[in-house]
Amino acid sequence: MSSAPLEPHQVHDVVGGQAAFDALVEAFYDRVERDALLRPMYPEDLAPGKRHLALFLAQYWGGGNVYGRERGHPRLRMRHAPFPVTPEAALRWAQHMAASVRDQAWPEEAEALVLAYVARATPTLINQLPPEVDELPRRGRTG
Repeated sequence: MSSAPLEPHQVHDVVGGQAAFDALVEAFYDRVERDALLRPMYPEDLAPGKRHLALFLAQYWGGGNVYGRERGHPRLRMRHAPFPVTPEAALRWAQHMAASVRDQAWPEEAEALVLAYVARATPTLINQLPPEVDELPRRGRTG
């Protein structure tokens, strides 16, 4: 007899609580620090960003409202608006995050839920398209 599917709000506890998300974020930022495309987008002091990301992820996956109490609503698009998130940068971010998730050796079902979230969330943060897209004709505008 199989058990019920893992619910997203259960991931936090299944993977080991806040400490598991702290470890995930450390693994992710280790990759970012070595990435020539992404590293310049981050401030010199990575500690505040690490904390914010770990708290956000823990909250999203059922760890309580610590992020919300400290920072308010996540407003991910707004918080990322100052940074040039190109499709290439978004893909690189997703690749590093996915590799970092896989490094955690979390239960398979929890890993799959988090990886699916990364795949869904990543495109929503793109805020800068390549120049060739801007050159496409706009509706109602001709040559």
